[in-house]
Amino acid sequence: MPDFGAELKRRRTSVGMSLTGLAASVHFTKGYLSKVENGKVRVNRDLAKACDQALNAGGELLALVAESTLTARRRAGGIAGLPDIGRYFVGRETELKALSALLLGPDDARVGVVHGMAGAGKTALVVAAARQVMGTFPDGCLFFDLRGHTPGAVELSPGDALHRLLRLLDVSADQLAADEDGLANLVRDQLRGRRMLLVLDNVRSAEQIRAIAGGETPSRILVTSRGRLPALDDAWHFPVGVLPLDDAVHLLRSVAGDHAPADDEVATEIVRCCGQLPLAVRIVAARFIAGGWTATKLRDRLADETTRLGALEDDERSVASAFAVSYEALPGDQRRLLGLLALHPAAAAETGAVEALAGLGPGEADRLVDRLHDANLVVRDERGYVELHDLMRTFAAKHALPRVEPEDSDAAVRRLVEHLVAMTVAADELVEPYRFRPDTGLPAPSAVPFSDADSALAWLGVQWPTLADIVDSAARHQLHDRCWQLAFVLRAFFFREKLFEPWIRTHERALEAARTAGNPSATGMILNNLGMAYIESGRPDAAVRFHQQAQEQFALARDDRGAIDALSSLAWARLYRGEADSALADLTTVLGGYRRTGRIRNVAIALRGIALALVTLGRFPEALAAARESAELAQLPVERAMSANCEAWVRFRAGEWDEAERCYHRAAEVADDAGSEYERARALTGLGNTAAERHDRPAAARWWAEAAAYRVSLDPAVLGEAEYRTAFAAGTK
Repeated sequence: MPDFGAELKRRRTSVGMSLTGLAASVHFTKGYLSKVENGKVRVNRDLAKACDQALNAGGELLALVAESTLTARRRAGGIAGLPDIGRYFVGRETELKALSALLLGPDDARVGVVHGMAGAGKTALVVAAARQVMGTFPDGCLFFDLRGHTPGAVELSPGDALHRLLRLLDVSADQLAADEDGLANLVRDQLRGRRMLLVLDNVRSAEQIRAIAGGETPSRILVTSRGRLPALDDAWHFPVGVLPLDDAVHLLRSVAGDHAPADDEVATEIVRCCGQLPLAVRIVAARFIAGGWTATKLRDRLADETTRLGALEDDERSVASAFAVSYEALPGDQRRLLGLLALHPAAAAETGAVEALAGLGPGEADRLVDRLHDANLVVRDERGYVELHDLMRTFAAKHALPRVEPEDSDAAVRRLVEHLVAMTVAADELVEPYRFRPDTGLPAPSAVPFSDADSALAWLGVQWPTLADIVDSAARHQLHDRCWQLAFVLRAFFFREKLFEPWIRTHERALEAARTAGNPSATGMILNNLGMAYIESGRPDAAVRFHQQAQEQFALARDDRGAIDALSSLAWARLYRGEADSALADLTTVLGGYRRTGRIRNVAIALRGIALALVTLGRFPEALAAARESAELAQLPVERAMSANCEAWVRFRAGEWDEAERCYHRAAEVADDAGSEYERARALTGLGNTAAERHDRPAAARWWAEAAAYRVSLDPAVLGEAEYRTAFAAGTK
């Protein structure tokens, strides 16, 4: 193949054109063209094209430049500029396979953006993938750090990035243009016809690399960034999350070696405290190598949110510093929102809760969340949740929230609490429409993620841990009324699901709040609810004390409604304490009061209690009449299941095995329709008891096993079916 310079000179002289004439035609100096012809300078594509046109070479001169450059590169094996990823690249098999496949994909997928939060291991993954496919890029692989998120470093401008890339591509300094457009043209020219892999690491914005990514070339450009870089329209996007738990533990053990914790459980706890973030895991591994820490002491320090970030730094690496670079790059409104998100008690917040925290309408809140999502500081999912990684949440609480004005953060807490109180009331109204709820004075939410009882119950099932924490948050911020109101409304859900620990915990907090607010009626309601929790959890003696205190508070408040409710609850406690006569007397009084005031739901509840008391006293016909009337008055499916079980129990205690079996079957069906695992397990236990009384041990065992498969606990102290089952197992039946 002829040399370009020699061929240019041959063609020029053959047509009688002087160097001066050629220089005038191609707008290059005569001296420069002389160096080209003598092979002293490298020829770029623009000059070759201009010479080809001036000498009417029909593209033959231009082809010589492209072919000679390509041949030289390939003969040399291309540039191999990829850094070493170290010995401890673990896991990521699925991501590595997918990323490598994308790099070998069709030519229209030339640019890829690998993005994720700081410390996720994007660079290591990208370099590992590039090394796997580098053999298919004969013109070489280049690694280029644009310093977009390097702590303490100044990011490269688009012009600087172009300039450095051209120098890496062996373009001489005298060929470099002075302006960005000229540099961009030269980069595109250099990449045209080459098949290279460019790794552009640590990119802050699309603008930083747009000129590099925009040309036509068979090369591939792989970008890493903390941001999603959505403005790179033609790029494919590849998210990188934290490591799976097993891989994160493997990374800890690989880096720490013999210094790693011997106890697998402790190692796993440490990795969980690191949020499975590779950067955090590597820093902890280095701490073990350096010595001075036992595994349990370091675990405890990491488990404490006040000391966690301090443990995740060494002389050169810091999780907090890495996050701070991203945080400081945000505008003020986004920094404010990130700080306020730390006030939410859960890592994942619904969109409505975010709007309440920010005090913004949906449109503006969405805009800010989208920007934080694009920066990989939060994750916004299709369910409408906005989630913070555990370490990012700790960072937001320690570094972002303190920069929010105290008045602003206090107002945000109030808005969040009131939003969730209103949401919980709305859900409870769908699940239990006939239940009494104190007036909160709050408007109904403008939008809720549920439309019927089932979806409202599902929402409560997901949100109750957050709501329980909000009770505590309301108390800490002296929102006393909201504290006890939320706890009161949650009681129905806790009762249905038999969640005794959060029931008691929230109501103990609410009791302090109601007393601090000086509200005897509210104090009585919370005391009554606490007594019910102790009844249902099998502690009737404590329940009696709470209900008696509730009576005193209702009397102080002149609250007749509360007083009769407290008497009803006290009667149930006495019933479970074995005081059937006094329980029956009180429930009979209560029943009259409920009938007079038209409280049908409470009438049905009182009748069930009367039926149980009469069974204990052996008055089965009266008990059956009360149970049947309760079933007729039951307003909700779960209440119908409770009444059906009540009648079945009466039949069982009366020795009517056929009728008991029929009633328990009906109760099981109604409970299934109502979605009540507790009432269904109760009915199945009753069927087992009935089979046992008929001496059908195999059938009894099958029913009891089916009941035991449910995730509920049937307490013998408050449930006759469970008491019988326990006695049978003990051989006393």
